[in-house]
Amino acid sequence: MRSEPTERLPSRGTNGVAIVSPFWVTVKGYVSSVDATPQLLAWVVFLNCAAALTAVFFVVHGEWVPSWWKIAALAVVAGIAERQAVRVTKNVEMTVSFLPFVFTAVAFGPLPAFLVGAAANLAILRPPYLQWAVYAPARAISGGLTGCAAVMVAPTNHRGFAGIVLATTVAGAVNFVTDAVVNATTLVLRRSASPRSFLSAAGPFFALSMPLYVPVVALMVYGNRNYSFWMAATFLVPALALQRLIHLYQEQREATVALADANHRLEQASLSFAAGLVATLDARDRYTAGHSAAVAVYARDIAVRLGLEEREQRLAHLAGLVHDIGKVGLPAGLLEKAGPLTLEERRQMEQHSVIGERILAKIEDYAEIATIVRHHHERVDGTGYPDGLTDDEIPLLSRIIAVADAYNAMTSQRPYRDAMPVAVARLRLAQAVESQFDTTIVAAFEAVLAGGTDAYRQGSHGNFAVDAQHRPRLISVAATA
Repeated sequence: MRSEPTERLPSRGTNGVAIVSPFWVTVKGYVSSVDATPQLLAWVVFLNCAAALTAVFFVVHGEWVPSWWKIAALAVVAGIAERQAVRVTKNVEMTVSFLPFVFTAVAFGPLPAFLVGAAANLAILRPPYLQWAVYAPARAISGGLTGCAAVMVAPTNHRGFAGIVLATTVAGAVNFVTDAVVNATTLVLRRSASPRSFLSAAGPFFALSMPLYVPVVALMVYGNRNYSFWMAATFLVPALALQRLIHLYQEQREATVALADANHRLEQASLSFAAGLVATLDARDRYTAGHSAAVAVYARDIAVRLGLEEREQRLAHLAGLVHDIGKVGLPAGLLEKAGPLTLEERRQMEQHSVIGERILAKIEDYAEIATIVRHHHERVDGTGYPDGLTDDEIPLLSRIIAVADAYNAMTSQRPYRDAMPVAVARLRLAQAVESQFDTTIVAAFEAVLAGGTDAYRQGSHGNFAVDAQHRPRLISVAATA
């Protein structure tokens, strides 16, 4: 079982971007800001010397080694398991490498386990190489100690099934203790975490793994002793195959999550860009400052009330935010003029929806929004502009923007008139159904306003500010009022 970085194990790498690979827990992704310390280098030399002396000890004492092909097969299986870890939570990965490793120690003794532990680490031979220089000899030493413990508890030739279970349990415990000592020492020498933080993170993994793996390993050893090596292999192959399938599934799932995150970042970037455009417009016309942001919130809440899909809700919000962007192309002084507009000035003002479409159509992925903006001043009776569309010819989101736009315009201060009371603006909307506005949309907006606060109805709530529009997942103000 392995774990990725946790907040309790802040760390730096061994000599770069590190993958510290102990036996039960893997701490990944640390970046070193300093070179390897003399203490760490001394630790590496000590481990490699200890591994060499351990190998010599086993050879001198004539430790038995089974067929070399069995050792090679078990080392390959252990290496494959190490490389195919499966993420089970955000911070935890699991691997079945415990099975071939402890099986070798219990079934064949110290020297075979030593060899499998050393050879299996070839699978993780990649930069930073200093981490491999730490954990390859450590895994080999752990294999030797694990095998010695199993032999001492229950000699290989004098075991019943109970003895095999006992030997497997002790071997697993020795494996964990060795792992804990090596990891804690390495973390201390790197000055990155305390032994206590490591044990608090790794302890639960050990408690979970022991009851899960010990019975399986015991059955493998029993099958190998009473039947054949291939009996034990029948446990390993399905375990590896299942781990591989889960690993592929997790990779696909992580790719899906990454794609969703990328889409979310693009959405936020789009909102930020739109908010920037609106801020430019607001800087020009202080009377309409905040109008677009308010229309965006109202439009989104109407779409929510109508039960539109989330994509349509986001489009309504974004289109509301940029619906007046074409006003940046109007002649100077037109927006700020106090009093009624002349006929020519009104015709110029009516061009802002067309100008807005031209601006937005040049922006990648804004083509649909550009169409919505072009038609947000159409009327259901066909007397609107710029194209005189009627009823369902007008895009639904354009009809929604029209209602939200008109309401906020009526309740806002303008250079040519004072803001209307909320009650009067709501009455004006009701009077204009089936001529200027879609009846269903006005009814939905009336329900939204009825459920909102006074600040929401007056367009003065905090979420109506331009800088609030790019916050992730803005919550409907009316729904939470």
